[in-house]
Amino acid sequence: MAEPQRPDIARDLIDRAQEARERRSKLSRALSHAEIGMGRHCDHANAQVLRRVIGDHGWPGRSMVGAEGADAAARIALHADTDPDFQRSALRLIAAAVDSGEATSRQWAHLFDRCRVNAGHAQTYGTQYRLSATSVELLPVHDAQHLDERRARLGLPPFSTAQEAIRRRYARESGAEHALDDEPAQAEPLDAAA
Repeated sequence: MAEPQRPDIARDLIDRAQEARERRSKLSRALSHAEIGMGRHCDHANAQVLRRVIGDHGWPGRSMVGAEGADAAARIALHADTDPDFQRSALRLIAAAVDSGEATSRQWAHLFDRCRVNAGHAQTYGTQYRLSATSVELLPVHDAQHLDERRARLGLPPFSTAQEAIRRRYARESGAEHALDDEPAQAEPLDAAA
């Protein structure tokens, strides 16, 4: 694959997404209000950086920032829960990027579900979970009996495979009393993406 056109932007997005991932993986489930606030502040700041990148250059797709940078941009948008208007805008941009080969349908599906959950609706692709005291719980899914058909159309694995993967991650990391890797803490939705 060709070098990204903007490796500087790629590195910044990757670093920010990785820092947020590491922060989430180190937080215990019994978070203080200060820890929750700091996490939201970090996610908000990352979203503002992504907003500036989009304003200056458009959606940071594969050709601009490489596959890893594009994935980081999608993860930053996914965790921009404090700015639902920005998330919906990013969703539209990712949809166009999927059409042009600059983003993946997986990135779009995860953000689509997150936007639906944040708007108080059932998700479509079964990518969003909530961390409870003892497990991870799938958030409501619209028309659950046809879930695997919808997932297959986007190239997502069967729901049972995805659910088992997130349960294994939870079991592995719950022994250390930490929130799931790459997931928002407490009552915010979790994303099934690794």
